Amino acid sequence: MMPLSLHQAEAVCTGRNPVVFNFGDSNSDTGGVAAGLGNRFSLPDGRVFFHRATGRLCDGRLIIDFLCESLNTTYLSPYLEALGSNFSNGANFAISGSSTLPRNVPFALYIQIEQFLHFRSRNLELIDQGATGFFGVEAFTNALYTIDIGQNDLSAAFSGPNGGYQQALERIPLVIGEIKSAIKTLYDNGARKFWVHNTGPLGCLPQKLALPRTNNSDLDAYGCLSTYNNAAREFNCRLSTLVDVLTSELKDATIVYNDIFSIKYDIMANHTKYGFEYPLTTCCGYCGPPYNYNQNILCLGTGYSVCTDGSKYISWDGVHYTEAANSIVASKILSTDYSKPRVYFDFFCQG
Repeated sequence: MMPLSLHQAEAVCTGRNPVVFNFGDSNSDTGGVAAGLGNRFSLPDGRVFFHRATGRLCDGRLIIDFLCESLNTTYLSPYLEALGSNFSNGANFAISGSSTLPRNVPFALYIQIEQFLHFRSRNLELIDQGATGFFGVEAFTNALYTIDIGQNDLSAAFSGPNGGYQQALERIPLVIGEIKSAIKTLYDNGARKFWVHNTGPLGCLPQKLALPRTNNSDLDAYGCLSTYNNAAREFNCRLSTLVDVLTSELKDATIVYNDIFSIKYDIMANHTKYGFEYPLTTCCGYCGPPYNYNQNILCLGTGYSVCTDGSKYISWDGVHYTEAANSIVASKILSTDYSKPRVYFDFFCQG
């Protein structure tokens, strides 16, 4: 596992208690889908670090978990978890399977923002009633708002008999519009500090690679599907432009754009440098080489198999990364080398 950067390993929020509100999909869901839909998870999910299933689609920690560790704060509790939650450092509204469209379907990004607005209003209402231990207006203003969504929107555009690259291109502006709406709504309700992740290389996921194809002409030098990755790049280009526009419009806001695609693609392309032996093979799945992925027998499904050492794999279940891969992604995020502007993750709670 790659260690955190020196700055992040030693830095702690010096000015105020770090508060983070996260929105997204399974890449940052710390148990929301289990709480919200009653989905049941079991080992080997969570086997590496938690030694139990936590609702994370991973063998251990997610990127958001490592980012919280860098702040020396507890992991984010799912907003929908009724028992044992600790919201002293924020809340996680991310739900596995979420997308931006359609916007009125649970748990689309729009719905997650609506849930946050309810959470915010209830905190302020309770404070007005004299209650203690809740967030006031200042806490919501000083908090960091993290957004990691879009992967499922692109996947959906490629799905079905009428899906494909052109459909993905047509959907991208609509998805960007939803993200813009979310950021502006949060801003209108006091948010001033944002941390936005772009989407990863969709064409390097075993789930996509295992789909039937007539030939290998779409595979790039590293065995990834170029068409899927090109759609992801177009999405990321539009998202980067959006962040630039909003940064110009919202003068007193800081919006940090993070290039997750480049981080993950570098790990894939140079996997041996990072200690991985199987860049495109699923650790937990079914079907054997080259991808060990079968859409009818997923990880935890009847007949699945799981690798002995997940640290040799980038992919946990064909869609989500292993803890070993997530730790490297997080360390690169914390380096600021992939952030625009280049600020450290703890910028929001300094001073």
